[in-house]
Amino acid sequence: MGLKFLHWLGICACIVLIVSCFLPWGYYGDINQTFTGFYSYGNQYGRPGKFLLPMGTLLLVFMLLPKVWAKRANLFIAALTLAYAVKNYILFGSCYNNYCPQRLFGIYLMLSAASVILLAAVFPNMKFKEKV
Repeated sequence: MGLKFLHWLGICACIVLIVSCFLPWGYYGDINQTFTGFYSYGNQYGRPGKFLLPMGTLLLVFMLLPKVWAKRANLFIAALTLAYAVKNYILFGSCYNNYCPQRLFGIYLMLSAASVILLAAVFPNMKFKEKV
């Protein structure tokens, strides 16, 4: 029963990952700007939402497919997504020029959703038929 619950939690985490790209990730008081997954002042930090949005969608589709190849691909994509999420957490939250930005709710949501997705990908909900 726990694995079935984890499967649905992973599906919800995919949706949360997609939504978190649109939420504020950090407030930079020295320039009075709030950065999201799709906006950074002068595009200095890039637009990580452009990568996380298709990856979250692909992870969601592969979690819903009952195929073994989809579960294996899902594990690889989930690990790649978590690594990218950690990179963005470090990038958007790091201090520069004696100034530390304020981390906002969206970046924590993005990181935790990517972690839950990887956990759900490690333990997929698969039913195997016994060979007679």
